[in-house]
Amino acid sequence: MKKLALSMMLALGGSAVAEVKYDLVPNWLTPPPGKETIGNSHGEIAVDSSGKVYVSVWESSRAGIQVYGPDGKFIKALELPRSLHGFVIRKVDGHEYLFGAVLGAPKTATEPAEPGEHVIKCELDGKIVMDIPKSAFPEEQSKAGLRLTNCDIASNGDIYVVDGYGKSWIFVFDSSGKFKKVFGGPGEPYGFKNTHKIFIDKRFSPERVLCLDRGNKRMLHTDLDGKILGVIAENMRNPSSASFHGDLVCIAEIAGRVSVWDKEGKMVAECGTNPATTNTPKIEPKDWQQGIVTSPHGITFDNDGNILECEWNQWGRVLRWNVKK
Repeated sequence: MKKLALSMMLALGGSAVAEVKYDLVPNWLTPPPGKETIGNSHGEIAVDSSGKVYVSVWESSRAGIQVYGPDGKFIKALELPRSLHGFVIRKVDGHEYLFGAVLGAPKTATEPAEPGEHVIKCELDGKIVMDIPKSAFPEEQSKAGLRLTNCDIASNGDIYVVDGYGKSWIFVFDSSGKFKKVFGGPGEPYGFKNTHKIFIDKRFSPERVLCLDRGNKRMLHTDLDGKILGVIAENMRNPSSASFHGDLVCIAEIAGRVSVWDKEGKMVAECGTNPATTNTPKIEPKDWQQGIVTSPHGITFDNDGNILECEWNQWGRVLRWNVKK
């Protein structure tokens, strides 16, 4: 296993030292049969409690999510929207569901245009059990042009949805899909700009909303009512997605880095750092460098704290780093 990740030593309390290291796992994922790559990946990646890996692809509504085993071998495809831009897998009442924001996709040579701007809840076999349509969103924000990019679920069942390609509004719905409130947006005190994805940060009590404010190159916390609690980091390489494991959060930075941060907001490791500023889907497989990221768009920890990252790429790419124990 080729060691790639950089590590950072942090002094804690002036004496103890915490160290986090990750090793690259080359060529971990095996694409579906008959394919050299997974297909256009402008979405997300997540892991269920059994270790299965879910990756969204923009190839076909007959295969909007590809499912892989913990060994990286293809298992099946789920017939979900091909423009499932952001999604999470969360346990509700002891049962796991996939919650996703559907962005919408243009017409292809083989499929009609796919309507977007709605939120789905589905079983892990792909059966949709709830759909929050565009009509459920407030008229004022809908008229401005919704572009939904991600969602997550609070412990009380409330669903938080971000308009990351629109005006960066954050909408809150109850567990039945009924609208409750909206906050955020481009105005003060938020000043959001392309707040690409949001996640419920349960490392804290009470839990918080982690906002990846990509256009401002920062990440920050709000409380569940939308009050800003503070900026965690600035001058980042365009943070695009996040995942939690214990006290750590890993961040996919689309301009060429995967970073890992502790609960105090200190970066403790980085992986795959590209010396050039990237953020393009047009880097062909022949130009990929082993373990060097191009455009990190989705990210997840697995159940053991290993990192899986998917890239915004026309051909589709997933990288993996295992935590060194």
